Amino acid sequence: MAPTGDTPFRSADMSMVQLYISNEIGREVVNALGELGLVQFRDLNGDISAFQRAFTQDIRRLDNVERQLRFFHAQMEKAGIPLRKLDLDVGTLDAPTTTLIDELADQSQSLEQRVASLNESYETLKKREVELTEWRWVLREAGGFFDRAHGNVEEIRASTDNDDAPLLQDVEHNNSAPEVERSFSGMNIGFVAGVIARDRVAAFERILWRTLRGNLYMNQAEIPEPLIDPSTNEPIQKNVFVIFAHGKEILAKIRKISESMSAEVYNNVLRNTQQTLEAELTQISRSVAAWMVLIGKEKAVYNTLNLFSFDRARRTLIAEGWCPSNDLPLIRSTLQDVNNRAGLSVPSIINVIQTNKKPPTYLKTNKFTEGFQTIVNAYGTASYQEVNPAIPVIVTFPFLFAVMFGDLGHAIIMLSAALP
Repeated sequence: MAPTGDTPFRSADMSMVQLYISNEIGREVVNALGELGLVQFRDLNGDISAFQRAFTQDIRRLDNVERQLRFFHAQMEKAGIPLRKLDLDVGTLDAPTTTLIDELADQSQSLEQRVASLNESYETLKKREVELTEWRWVLREAGGFFDRAHGNVEEIRASTDNDDAPLLQDVEHNNSAPEVERSFSGMNIGFVAGVIARDRVAAFERILWRTLRGNLYMNQAEIPEPLIDPSTNEPIQKNVFVIFAHGKEILAKIRKISESMSAEVYNNVLRNTQQTLEAELTQISRSVAAWMVLIGKEKAVYNTLNLFSFDRARRTLIAEGWCPSNDLPLIRSTLQDVNNRAGLSVPSIINVIQTNKKPPTYLKTNKFTEGFQTIVNAYGTASYQEVNPAIPVIVTFPFLFAVMFGDLGHAIIMLSAALP
């Protein structure tokens, strides 16, 4: 008896099939059957590890391309460049050829090297720009501090832990500038100036005070403009500090806690590098979404091919899977079309296998029922040949949805009462 037509009320009648495919067109056959979406393949290599399967190297290469595409996406998000969306509901991408995939892999490799080089240059130049900005404020605040402190040495205090500490003790009795300078040089007083994040100033002061036991004098000032961190593009509030101490050992301890930095000016180079990087990322953003879909499809093809058994003597791929019985003619014609395009004289063979294994559930859907079927599948899938519960859900779900967000009956009564 001929199989009845498939309906959305019950799962489709399924058949176990076995395919014999020439190795030369294995990829094209899987691509064509994947576009149909009618075959669920079984794994014939369960006793072989994933690293020993025939197409593992191809999958690794595609994994590397996927990593490069994710790198491009991360750089675009960092630069604030929008990704061009790809609406697969409106249009579909044709199955990529092996030549296209090879060109895409080579192109992504060269683009990764270029973007990484530009990004590294930009971060280095941005870091130097931040350092120069920090040192500009260090010099400005330190210079202002020295100007204010000149001739007012009585404001500089000795250590509170030891009243006899030699830090500026002799200077407190001398008020003339030449005598102050001679006393400074004689006492070997030095200073460390730098920039620190504002939220770490309090902890920084405590560490210095406990480490040096109060044998220091520290002055700080806030930098009013936020500085941009080149690695994250996030603004950071920082403070300038100047620390005076006596003795090389104490100054060395201070330098270990707070490091001093120097840099050169590269403002024009920084701007040009940023513009070049953004131009490259903008160009990539127009295609990266399509590339992700193509690489995802190609990777799925090779993952499916790894489920097949490979007869090395006959150079033939052997596959087993489930498909709807009513769609067997369509699958045969698809295999024949792939053979004709490849120009092979040996046809691909598909045979129906009799088996006692329980088939998977396959439910026919359309654009209207697909959304409700997805809701039902989120809770569970009906067993093979069971009635599909998605059909009554089409009626009950909107009603329950309305009840959940408001009492429909109460709303009708209130509306009736409100009408004149």
